[in-house]
Amino acid sequence: MKYAFIQRNRRVWPISVQCRVLKVSVAGYHEHFVRRASEAQRRHLSDEALLVHIKAIPAETRGGYGWPRTWKELLARGIRVGKDRVQKLMQLHGIRAKGKRRFKVTTDSQHDLPIAPNLLNRAFEVAEPDKVWAGDITYIATDEGWLFLAVVIDLFSRQMVGWSLRQDMTREIVINALRMAWFKRHPSKDAGLIFHSDRGSQYASQDFRDVLAEYGITASMSRRGNCWDNACSETLFGSLKVERLHGQRFKTRRQAKDEVLAWMLWYNRSRLHSTLAHVSPMQFEENWLAHQSRQASA
Repeated sequence: MKYAFIQRNRRVWPISVQCRVLKVSVAGYHEHFVRRASEAQRRHLSDEALLVHIKAIPAETRGGYGWPRTWKELLARGIRVGKDRVQKLMQLHGIRAKGKRRFKVTTDSQHDLPIAPNLLNRAFEVAEPDKVWAGDITYIATDEGWLFLAVVIDLFSRQMVGWSLRQDMTREIVINALRMAWFKRHPSKDAGLIFHSDRGSQYASQDFRDVLAEYGITASMSRRGNCWDNACSETLFGSLKVERLHGQRFKTRRQAKDEVLAWMLWYNRSRLHSTLAHVSPMQFEENWLAHQSRQASA
């Protein structure tokens, strides 16, 4: 209000005098109107200027965002624009997200090892961190042979809290991913943490079950041949392969590892997630922790 008053009366009294009387800084006055001019400019971007910003997002995300996430990303960057305008511009210029592809199951569920009950039962919405983790394995082709990736996802924030990359798909790959998650998060052993997976022999092995018992984690497994029981990891692997790996040829496993690791770090820190009100997994968890802290101090 003071800045507006000064602006209206700038021809009556010098700005410096008004600022002194109203006890505001001259620098603050000028910064206020520079900021307003910048915001107005962003609000009234031409289609050509807006298209530059729109095209930058698929370049950064490797084509992973359709128009809803692109619009949310523009808003996050301070570019105020209507979603209909973004959608029309992207359609007009043929800018779209890469299509989803189907990928085959990699784990072996044809075994006589013990099977845990399906405790999760598709209850993918979790109220707190480190209450339900989900694990799965996928594969990446290279000229040197297969590279296998095992992940551990915290279903609260969809954040990847553990992973392992190996050239074989033995039980060590899932044990290593679980140990990484445990040492990164340090959940309480009496917190009732559930680990959900498919019925693969790696997850049903005695060695893996021993590690779960060591950490006080309860096992849960999907029903036979039902990928929807582990839909979160299926979706994550689909995003990885469509957004980052599809169309690429890796001469070595090292090249594939570097690409996968770069995508996972970007996913955790920056990728807007539709089930998390279009913020990244790490931001979602930070927001939740800040809210808990405010409630505790109220």
